Amino acid sequence: MYRDPSDVKRVASLGAGPIGGGWAAHFLARGYDVNAYIHDPAERDALMAVVETGWVSLTGLGLAPGASMDRLTVTSDLAEAVEGVHFIQESAPERLDVKQALYRRLGKLVPADVVIGSSTSGLTMTEIAAECATPGRCVIGHPFNPPYLLPLVEIIGGKQTDKAAVDWAAAFYEVAGKAPLVMKKEVPGFVATRLQEALWREALHMVANGEATPEDIDIALKNGPAPRMAVQGQCMAFHVACGEGGMATNLDQFGPALKWPWTRLEAPELTKDLRNQMVEGCNAMAGDRDFRDMAAERDRKIVAVLKAVRDG
Repeated sequence: MYRDPSDVKRVASLGAGPIGGGWAAHFLARGYDVNAYIHDPAERDALMAVVETGWVSLTGLGLAPGASMDRLTVTSDLAEAVEGVHFIQESAPERLDVKQALYRRLGKLVPADVVIGSSTSGLTMTEIAAECATPGRCVIGHPFNPPYLLPLVEIIGGKQTDKAAVDWAAAFYEVAGKAPLVMKKEVPGFVATRLQEALWREALHMVANGEATPEDIDIALKNGPAPRMAVQGQCMAFHVACGEGGMATNLDQFGPALKWPWTRLEAPELTKDLRNQMVEGCNAMAGDRDFRDMAAERDRKIVAVLKAVRDG
C-alpha cells in the first residue's frame, strides 16, 4: 500500500518554527527534495534562519550525496506544499484545534498512501486525527530538539492508525538517518520526554528547597551522568557499573534505597519565588551571551559528541 521507504524522494515539512525548520534542514541534508509549508509568507525569514543555522552543523556531520539547500521549496499554499510528496512531517503549533483543522484538510488533499507524521510532544494521534478522513496513515513521529541533530524519533499510532503505517514510518525514519523508537502504547509524554520531565521535576524541587542552584544542577549533569548516558543510556550504565553481577547486583544491593525520600516525583508548586530563582539562575549562567550564539555553541558540541559516538 505504501511506497518503499527507500524510494521516497520528496517530503513536506509543515511549520516554520524550530521543529518544522529543523526537520526541513534534516531532510535536505539527507538528500531529499523538501516542500516547506509556512502559514504566513512573513514566516519565511524565521524558517530560513533555522534551516541555515542547522546547515552549518549538518555540513560538519557530513551531507548525503546530492544534498543541497537549493532543493528547498517554501510556500504558504498547503495544497502546493503537499502536492507530489511521498511523506509529510507535520510540526504545526501544539494546539488541538489547529492540528485537527489541518488534518481535516490533509485528509482531503493527500493521497491515502502517503504517511503523515506529527511532531507533537503532548497530544495523541487519536485526538489529532479524530476529524481526518484517512486516519489510518497518520502516526506520531516525535523528534528531540534540535531535530536536525538529535537522532531520536518516537513513533506511535492512534486508535485508528494502521499498523502498516507505523511500521512504514519506523522504516522510513531509519532510512532518513534517524533512530526510530516504536512505542508500545499511546501514552502522553512518550519515553524520552517522560524521562526528561523526571529530571526537570527533581531539579525544580532542589531549587525550591534551597538544595541546589540551576548552575549546580547543570554542572552535576554535564560532568556526571550526561556523558555516560550518551554511550550507555541509563539501564546499561547501571548494568555495567555493577561488574559481573550486572543489573541483578544493582537491584539486590540498591533496591531497598529506591524509596528513600531523596526523590519527589510530584511536581513542585511553581511559586513566584521558584520561577524567579530559575530565571535569575539561568540568566546568570548565560551572562551577556546572545541565545543564537549559545545555540550555535550547543550545536557544535552536539556534533562533536555524535561524531565521537559514531566513530568511537
